Amino acid sequence: MYLKKFPLFIFLFISLNFAAEAQNGFPVPMGNQKQLFYLQRTPNTNTIVYELNYKNGEIDRENPIHEFWIRYQENGQRQELSYIQRKFAYGIKTTKLADNRYELRFVSYKKYKMYLEPGPDKKLSVYTIINNKKVMLTSIFLKIKEGGSFWSPNIEYVEVSGIEPASRLVIREKLKI
Repeated sequence: MYLKKFPLFIFLFISLNFAAEAQNGFPVPMGNQKQLFYLQRTPNTNTIVYELNYKNGEIDRENPIHEFWIRYQENGQRQELSYIQRKFAYGIKTTKLADNRYELRFVSYKKYKMYLEPGPDKKLSVYTIINNKKVMLTSIFLKIKEGGSFWSPNIEYVEVSGIEPASRLVIREKLKI
């Protein structure tokens, strides 16, 4: 019975990933077991991945999230965020709420709350609210218009995507900031 369902699972997994890629024409980072979610933005396909950060085989309680680039524009190489990118743009500020539960906020947009916590499967995931539903965050896409700067980009919209744990449906929402 398990083997009969396996091809269907693979088909659905591949379909969801191709749907995500087709949505904005960007590659979807895959194969990282520690990956929580990723962020993409115009004007290029370089992607920031947010993953669980381990220290001595356990989640680093002081810094549970590690963020880095996948430089698709440069042969897909992995590169750490610069100090300025981490402290002023794409970094995550964490506040410990309880054992294995953290509130997360972007350093550049503190209004948007996310939570790192165990899900129904006991695996740590990032949760947020999308379309009034608590979902596991999978991706964020920023549409940036010309005319802004690094310190003050002209953001047209932000699209957040996640998976509702109970139904396993993909939920998306476009936000104007």
